[in-house]
Amino acid sequence: MPTRRGAFRLFRLFGITVYIHWAWFFAFIYLTSRPREYTSYGWNALEVLSLFLIVLTHEFGHQLACRQVGGATSDIVLWPLGGVAYVLPPQRPGAQLWSIAAGPLVNVILIPLTAALVSLSSHLNWNETYPNLNQFVHVVFLINLVLLVFNLMPIYPLDGGQILRSLLWFFLGRANSLMATTVTGFAVLAVLIGLAITERSYWMSDQLTDNLWPVLMLAFILMNCWTGFRQARALVAREKLPRRSGVACPHCHANPVQGDLWRCGHCGKGFDIFSSRGQCPHCGTQFNATQCLECGRASAIAQWEAPPTVDI
Repeated sequence: MPTRRGAFRLFRLFGITVYIHWAWFFAFIYLTSRPREYTSYGWNALEVLSLFLIVLTHEFGHQLACRQVGGATSDIVLWPLGGVAYVLPPQRPGAQLWSIAAGPLVNVILIPLTAALVSLSSHLNWNETYPNLNQFVHVVFLINLVLLVFNLMPIYPLDGGQILRSLLWFFLGRANSLMATTVTGFAVLAVLIGLAITERSYWMSDQLTDNLWPVLMLAFILMNCWTGFRQARALVAREKLPRRSGVACPHCHANPVQGDLWRCGHCGKGFDIFSSRGQCPHCGTQFNATQCLECGRASAIAQWEAPPTVDI
């Protein structure tokens, strides 16, 4: 996933900082230099900028929705394959669902707006008076529509895959829902790859170089789907570990699992933060707070004492 490393700060809005990766500029040059149905390359550039503006509003939808459910938000990074919103919603299916669904909802809202421009262009006969503008509004409508359909595909980590995972979370739990979603994503990817392979005319022509972006995007999704599958296996294995009695998260009231699952920020080694009373046994670093592995919220270790039970 893209990070702030190698990215330049653009601006800050609503407390969210937007960065753009250096590779984006190469993508911009490549996309604007390709042939289009315009009379000048300036319209090509405007088309690419519109694409990333739609992507940016989509990512802001994720960020603002995550705040509504009490999650943590960070940055937005624009890169050649789209954008990434760094959000940490509470580890609850409803909170996850709204944080993810808000992104595609932005594209849904843009559909009638862009469709109105297309209708206006036809009504005013722009195809004859302003052919470049007419082509542009049609392309922007298609860009938004394609992004919506693409993002809603049930493939992890696309929005559609994460929405499916959030819905399954209500019935299957956190780990099994992720496992089911990644398996579904692999099946859908297999179908898409199979269709691409059978389309021999695509591979035997120069269309492959003209459509390099879908190939790169498919490879990126495949790698992240595999990462999600590995995370699911780790979650399933963790849920089988014994729980520590007498200690509970002050937010979600879940008992922490026993094991060296907390990683020291100083030496990088794993340890059980509750058995060592917050001190790393490897380097001696003392931690006074920790993050719950279930809900993701941090709190002081002293607050993790489970309330005593009273028999009546």
